Amino acid sequence: MTTWFVLTLLIALSVFAILLYNALVKKRQMVEEGWSGIDVQLKRRANLIPNLVETVKAYASHEKEALENVTRLRTDAAAVSGSDIAGRAKVEGALTQALGRLFAVAEDYPDLKASQNFSDLHNSLDEIENAIQMARRYYNGAVRGLNVAVESFPSNLIAGQFGFQKAEYFEIEDAAERAVPKVEF
Repeated sequence: MTTWFVLTLLIALSVFAILLYNALVKKRQMVEEGWSGIDVQLKRRANLIPNLVETVKAYASHEKEALENVTRLRTDAAAVSGSDIAGRAKVEGALTQALGRLFAVAEDYPDLKASQNFSDLHNSLDEIENAIQMARRYYNGAVRGLNVAVESFPSNLIAGQFGFQKAEYFEIEDAAERAVPKVEF
């Protein structure tokens, strides 16, 4: 009788451990899927930026500093390793700020604001920024789920045993980058 009880207990514990392991794998995959969504949107934005810069350049040739800053930050963002989430978040936040300043500069050029090409690019960028925010929320939710599982008992026992680690949130750390750019007319 005792051997059956011990055997049943071992089987139950094994099944429980397998279920916890599979739940951790699922959460890790959700984090990776979330990061992939952010990465796709950031690439879409990076691909749109040269067109935007060229359009603004045609109208605002003496706004060289703002244009060069956006171009430099786009290059910096492309150079950051895909696994360096904190670094990518920092440079992408700076790029978002630079784009905000570029649109503020565009306000000084009525012909540029009236340009259909600029308007289309601006609308596309707005759409991409919204998609980035949605992807970021999904990713950060998946990270939260994984991190809770990695730290909670009893899943932390399985997580530690099989090398599951907490993931980094994709967030803007610099308060200046969180601020909405001031646009004066």
